[in-house]
Amino acid sequence: MSDASLHRSYDTMTERQFKKRTRSFALRGIQFVEAPPERRVASVLGRQLLRSGTSVGANYRAACRGRSRADLKAKLAVVEEKLDESLYWIRLRVDADIIAGDRVVPLLDEGEALLSMVVSSIRTLRD
Repeated sequence: MSDASLHRSYDTMTERQFKKRTRSFALRGIQFVEAPPERRVASVLGRQLLRSGTSVGANYRAACRGRSRADLKAKLAVVEEKLDESLYWIRLRVDADIIAGDRVVPLLDEGEALLSMVVSSIRTLRD
């Protein structure tokens, strides 16, 4: 699948740029989890975020190697699921008063932007 057809909905974003953004999202998630406090609940929620947040980029890379349009759609659906799950764990940490909401706004914004782009790509592939 060509770079252009995969990313029609991304406007000028290339596959390489999106890979970089998903990797950056994972790294920011790691830093978010590593930040204090050291509480049992924070640790459990942090592990969940680490799993989902770091799998976003890995699953996107797998999608880029999709063998067919159907395979690409299925793999992008996993990316969508993991992004949504990551946003859930981030918000849950805020709702549980583990971290201040204003500290995670940039991470949430990036996650929402990535999610929007993936959903748009999946819709484009359905057409």
